[in-house]
Amino acid sequence: MSYRLSTDSQYKKWVVELKSKIGAAQIKAAMTVNRQLLELYWQLGKDIYEKQQKANWGDGLIGQLSRDLSAAFPNMKGFSKTNLFYIQQWYFFYKDVEKVPQVVGEIPWGHNRLIISKIGRVEEALFYVRETIKNNWSRAVLAAQIESKLYQRSGKTINNFDVTLAGPQADLAKETLKNPYNFDFLMLSKDARERDLEQALIDHIQNFILELGQGFAYMGKQYPLHVGGDDFYLDLLFYHTRLRCYVIIELKATEFKPEYAGKLNFYLNVVNRQLKHALDQPSIGILLCKTPNKVIVEYSLENIAGPLGIAEYQIMRCIPEDLKGELPSIEELEEELVEYGFEEAKMGKTKVGKG
Repeated sequence: MSYRLSTDSQYKKWVVELKSKIGAAQIKAAMTVNRQLLELYWQLGKDIYEKQQKANWGDGLIGQLSRDLSAAFPNMKGFSKTNLFYIQQWYFFYKDVEKVPQVVGEIPWGHNRLIISKIGRVEEALFYVRETIKNNWSRAVLAAQIESKLYQRSGKTINNFDVTLAGPQADLAKETLKNPYNFDFLMLSKDARERDLEQALIDHIQNFILELGQGFAYMGKQYPLHVGGDDFYLDLLFYHTRLRCYVIIELKATEFKPEYAGKLNFYLNVVNRQLKHALDQPSIGILLCKTPNKVIVEYSLENIAGPLGIAEYQIMRCIPEDLKGELPSIEELEEELVEYGFEEAKMGKTKVGKG
């Protein structure tokens, strides 16, 4: 009887290692090809721009160049009139910024085209380039983040991080949070109750984590805390893998009230005492509410020891009466809940969103 390698544990381990090495090599090769392609596009864009400035070749330059290059390289995509126009615009958009070619060369050409077609300022465009690199966004996710105006919302929470966290941790916390949070993916009215909002966010946990940003690992809803014989429940508890700390999210269907800050600070103290590991950073609290009064929030956060951030949430889609008959069936909703991980969320399993 011949020896079957498929059942040999050492062989199987070796094959797993080989697969990992081959996969890494494929990714490295793809990145190298992408960088080389974008280096070509950058030089091509520069040449087109400079010729348009110096030579009297008129508006027909890009059209003629497209025909000539496509004929010379019939198997190479990218020389259509439209794409050559974007290549020229791409170079023109970034030409005065130092070291930009190395940065934008880290993301695919389709991502670059999308950014320059949607964004008018270099600073904002480079924000989306860096976020794409950091979070490994697909083009669809990048488009959604641009549409939701992530740049305008990032780092805009009202918070006390500068006085409650160490410098680097404070900067990272401010960078991680945004204001407002857009819950446009929920089928809720603007007058939804807190429990409705909480349940809907868990039902759509992947979309919620995507809106929160990379690094949030879901720990549970109505997370129980036992203090002095009494029970308390956190609306939502996460662990943030980059901040290395627990993040408590409390939801309020009303405008901010000063007592909300005190209660959230209490929760932070309990989590730090009962859940925080010695190597974890201090826990952070986020209160999401309807339009907060900035002055009242700032007074409320003064002298509070725990790091708190206060942000607005927006639910922009209300269901018009004439569309209620168009809503999905119960069966379709059940399929959606399964797809978005509702069963895992109910069981309290960690669920990390993919960028």
